[in-house]
Order: sequence, then structure tokens, then C-alpha cells
Amino acid sequence: MKVWEKIEEKQFSSLYLLYGTEDFIINETKQKLVTNVLTVEEMDFNFSVYDLEETPIEEAIEDAETFPFMGDNKLLFLHKPVFLTADKSKGKVEHDIKRLETYLQSPAPYSILVFIASYEKLDERKKITKLLKKNAEVLEAKSLNERDLKVWVRTQANANKVDMDEDAIELFVTLVGTDLMNLHSELTKLTLYVSDTKKIDVSTVEKLTSRSMEQNIFDLVDKVVNRKMEEAFRIYYDLRKQNEEPIKILALIASQFRLIYQVKEMTRRGYGQQQIAGTIKTHPYRVKLASGQANSFSEAELGEIMQLLAKTDEQLKTSQFGKEVALELFLLKLGNMKGK
Repeated sequence: MKVWEKIEEKQFSSLYLLYGTEDFIINETKQKLVTNVLTVEEMDFNFSVYDLEETPIEEAIEDAETFPFMGDNKLLFLHKPVFLTADKSKGKVEHDIKRLETYLQSPAPYSILVFIASYEKLDERKKITKLLKKNAEVLEAKSLNERDLKVWVRTQANANKVDMDEDAIELFVTLVGTDLMNLHSELTKLTLYVSDTKKIDVSTVEKLTSRSMEQNIFDLVDKVVNRKMEEAFRIYYDLRKQNEEPIKILALIASQFRLIYQVKEMTRRGYGQQQIAGTIKTHPYRVKLASGQANSFSEAELGEIMQLLAKTDEQLKTSQFGKEVALELFLLKLGNMKGK
């Protein structure tokens, strides 16, 4: 990312706007700023963090306009700038937005003000949002698409001087999912494991990568789709050994089938995968995987499955049957349903 490159080259902006819901990108950017702007000795005097749902913006501006002590720069993180959004319900304090507008047009040259807006979107109609975007270095922390995810994994592996082949990357992303924090954590584990060979292949990924709960459910549904009920039950029993509650397992199965149903219906209407992802607000990679599963069901079968899910959910909540018995019966009916 160009913003990261400039920070690492110590080419700082007086204003930054980090916004979006991908926490890893935001946290990584914050860490790069802390590491490159301040020394350890300067942290106590020249680093401030503000919660703008609790503190008026003018207090942060007053801090920014005060000269740094024992250093050249001050670094200020301003979290939850709700005034950049359309949401008025969270505002607990009154902000002097006019004061902020004035500051944005002539920021203190020795202070670095970082607005951290972990929101899905900002209110682009607002004058303050437009002004901040115009004057700040902007980084949108959004979910990466399938291609960019794989590029990101390869880049992270290369940064650790580890080679990761294409098949290994494909399997890795499939197993771990699309959350960058989880991907980073799992990749760190793999990198440490191959410290001698410096090579991550499919067998390494298969052996060491932790499956997310969602991925286990995807695999379970996939086994049912392919009528591999013994393997489906093996996944289910593994989840139970991990003390996952039947009602949570059912909820995730229901979520997967709702996604399959939505993808099938919207594909029938002529929507592309990117359009579907944007409409139902899920990652395009999840849509791609669900699309493959949707081809194995008719609309009538999916409708029947949704009814069966609702009935099983009621049984679990009313304890009409033992919870485990009810969920196992559901899986058996699901397996028998395919191929009707």
C-alpha cells in the first residue's frame, strides 16, 4: 500500500483518515505510524489517544496545536469521529465542527492527526467529510476481493522470506476465510513451522491450519451436498468435542443455507457474483463458494431445507427432543433429501 510505503520512508502527512471495517489494515497502519513517527522515549510526551464519542474535538485540536516536547512531532489518534457519518444517535458530546474545519485547512506542521473511523461508510454529503478527505492522506480499510486476498497472502509470505505455491495459497484462504487478522495469525504460525525449508506447500497448510467455525460448517454442508454423510458427521462430532453448542452449529448451518438460497435466486435473476456480494453485504469469495453449492440444489429443495431448519431450531429451543438428537436427525434428513 502506498500509504504504508510513504510512512516507512518517513514521508508523513499532517492529517490521516483511516476508515472502513477491516481492522487488520487499520491496526497495521496505526502501528506503522507509531513505530516511524516516535521514538520510545517520545511516546510518553508526544502521543495522545482520544475517543471522540467522549471528548470534544476542540480538546484534541488544542493538544495538536501545542508544541511537542523532546521531539519533532506529536502523534494523535482520534477514534470514533461519529460526526463523519450519518449516525446521530451515538454522539454524547457536542463538537465544534467549525473549529475543526479551520484546523483542517491549516494543520499544525509538527502534529500528525489520525482520524480512525471504523465504520462501513462515511456521510459523503457532509462538508466536514469532504474537507477531511480533500486535505488528508486517506486509506480505506475494506475487505479484499479474492484476487487481492491471494496477492496479500503471497506478499506477507515473501516479506518473511517464505515461498508459498499457488495451490497452498488457494487452500489457505479457503480454510481460514477472509478475515485478515486470522489470515495473518495463521500465516505467522506456518512461517515459524517452515523456518528451515522456507517453503509452505499444500500438505503444510492441510496439517497446521486451524479451520474457522464458519469453514467447518461450510465443509459440513459440502459433505452433505456430495452425500458424504459419514464425513459430515465426523465434522459435526469434532465440533461437539470442541464444546460447540448444537444451537450455534444449527444457526451457522442455517446462515450457510440462507446464503446458498440468496445466491441461487439472485443468479437466476441475472446478478453477477460481485453484484450479489454488494447487495447482501458479504465477501465475494463467500458468494463464489456458495454459488458452487447452490448448483447442487433445486429451489424446491432449498425451500424444504429452510422449513426443516426452522422446525429443528424450534425443537432445540423448546427441548422437545434432546438437543444433540434433534440436530443429528436434521443432518440425517438433510442427507436423505439430496437426490430426490
